[in-house]
Amino acid sequence: MDSARNPDSLVAAAATIRGPCWRPTVKTALATDWRGWLMQIGWAAIKGTMSSHRSYFQEPDIWQQAPVLTGTTRFEPRSDVRNIMITGGAGFIASWVVRHLTLTYPHAYNIVSFDKLDYCSALNNTRALNDRRNFTFYHGDLTNPSEVLDCMERYHIDTVMHFAAQSHVDLSFGNSYSFTHANVYGTHVLLESAKKACVQRFIHVSTDEVYGEVGRGEDDVRESSILAPTNPYAASKAAAEMMVHSYHKSFKLPTIIVRSNNVYGPHQYPEKIISKFICLLNRGRPVVLHGDGSPTRRYLFAADAADAFDTILHKGQVGHVYNVGSTDEISNLELCGKILSAMHIAHDTPEQFRKWVKYTHDRPFNDCRYAVDGSKLRKLGWEQRTTFEQGLQMTVAWYRRFGEQWWGDISHVLTPFPIVSEGEVVPDVEHLVKDDPPTPVRAYSANGIPYKAS
Repeated sequence: MDSARNPDSLVAAAATIRGPCWRPTVKTALATDWRGWLMQIGWAAIKGTMSSHRSYFQEPDIWQQAPVLTGTTRFEPRSDVRNIMITGGAGFIASWVVRHLTLTYPHAYNIVSFDKLDYCSALNNTRALNDRRNFTFYHGDLTNPSEVLDCMERYHIDTVMHFAAQSHVDLSFGNSYSFTHANVYGTHVLLESAKKACVQRFIHVSTDEVYGEVGRGEDDVRESSILAPTNPYAASKAAAEMMVHSYHKSFKLPTIIVRSNNVYGPHQYPEKIISKFICLLNRGRPVVLHGDGSPTRRYLFAADAADAFDTILHKGQVGHVYNVGSTDEISNLELCGKILSAMHIAHDTPEQFRKWVKYTHDRPFNDCRYAVDGSKLRKLGWEQRTTFEQGLQMTVAWYRRFGEQWWGDISHVLTPFPIVSEGEVVPDVEHLVKDDPPTPVRAYSANGIPYKAS
């Protein structure tokens, strides 16, 4: 491992600011099957009482107590892949892929995690890999061409998996410039550097939101469908895809594009709905829905997502696009009920439900539904292994145990509309929170059947 880019070297430097208690030790960690871990800790972690808030810095080695979670797939290593650069490697989905590839292919692939350590990243997500000979962390900014090219040339990168992005839709409405800068310009820098470094495979991670809204009753969208994004985040991801497509056509860069639906699970910074709502309820606070809670989303557990990217790395065809689709479609309102059930919080009566679920105004525009057809990827052998109930149980257990310590103080991000200023999450302005939705609730389940909270 390059000592200049060792994450614990960064920790040592940061200790002058954060204090010596922030410095962790390195400990060998073995991959742990999440189902076994869930049985090991028992249901007490889920059924237990609400935990009080504790500072991350009071338990600097919290990562040593956590299971090292990965996917389950394993393929014959590719002969044309040796050194893989994973951008955003300290983030949520990318860190699952980093852990999975590092531990599953210890003698075949060298993994370089490239990350600027933005507010939603965490060195804890991959710190268990620090003593692995095939893992390196590179602290760099995707929008800095010299850092990107240095990483590629220094570690002889032949494969890029590009996850790094500004991804929180709510933030894109008020700070869209930063999304264009990171997601479009950052991707352009990465593509140009990959061209110069003669990268042999470039896997670009996009989103199902580039397709835009899919009406209720409409068919799932295929990879050939027209892109029609409806919010600044989705537009920036669609624009990034156009850059990827242009480099494939103009410079013959071997690219693959992946469009996934919502992913959830351990290690997700609590700005997204499932992780945020679990953390709020764990503090004994109600959750706050945007609008009436009727929009539906499809959710995929992070281990299954890691398997999908592993499958695409080994079996995906250059020049192709792959949807990663789940079968679990749930309205935001229905999701609240499922989380309350998983946390064993009573919500059977209207009064009980109103105690824990509140409402505020909606986003400027909120797509009612996304729905992608994932049959093309399934033909490569990938399958969704984890039911939503299984994944949610695992996620609740993990956040009960680690959610308050993993990122430091998460209080500000738990507000209905958090704001990021100069790389830090700050409290949003007060928003009117009500006991009743702004319009009559008509949330839908996966089959289009109305779901009622009471």
